[in-house]
Amino acid sequence: MDGAGARPSGRIHSMDELRGFAVFCMVFFHGFYTAGFLFGSEIGLYFFRFFTPAEPFFAGMFIFISGVACNLSHSNLGRGLKLLAVALGVTLVTGVFLPEDIITFGILHFLAVCMVACGLLDRRAAAKAARRRFAWYQPAACAALYLLTRGVPSGFLGPGGALSLPLPGALYASGWLAPLGLPGPGFASADYFPLLPWAFVFAAGVFTGRLAREGKFPAFLYPQRVPALSWLGKHALLIYLAHQPVIYGAALMISALMKRLAP
Repeated sequence: MDGAGARPSGRIHSMDELRGFAVFCMVFFHGFYTAGFLFGSEIGLYFFRFFTPAEPFFAGMFIFISGVACNLSHSNLGRGLKLLAVALGVTLVTGVFLPEDIITFGILHFLAVCMVACGLLDRRAAAKAARRRFAWYQPAACAALYLLTRGVPSGFLGPGGALSLPLPGALYASGWLAPLGLPGPGFASADYFPLLPWAFVFAAGVFTGRLAREGKFPAFLYPQRVPALSWLGKHALLIYLAHQPVIYGAALMISALMKRLAP
């Protein structure tokens, strides 16, 4: 039998490890933020600002892999609805206990909406599309659309600079369009991943995931190479939910200890 239509067996450890690396970067990035902005650490501020340019890359990696995984899921709709419930819980908890850092449309909200959208797509249309030959122009087009729309939350289209086109201010008059990428006056979210431009990163992962589903990723179907990263990737949601309270508690303990030791 031709292997072109065969699905890979077992876990794709490369995805776990890449997701784990993204989670590792996220935890340290948020740790620097907590130390710098909540506890006034100059070292924390320095490293937070140093790594800020890299943040979209490891966030994008996480989103891309989530798109790939949609090709391997038995129920994207079920996964998306469960994740949406968790995301709304995060909004509730941060709104009650950390109103100054409330998360109204963060990465969990974004991923949940994308998964639900994948789950609502007509299965027959998806199966028909899967039988077509994979075309590299699909993720390439997603990359181009990401570059075109990455400035939408800031009020412009285009890659930036002289090539940018300002968008009408009326689009940003209402806070209801914030999930789309058009945050209105007074909108606040400590973690903000709107559909524009990030939906195109997710879509690029969905298109690329056809290769994984069809068994065309032989170079990536290997046993675990970095078990620690693989473990982080498998438990990404739990780590996301737990890491901020753990970081804050650790920073609080270190701050209290340093005050006791201070002359």
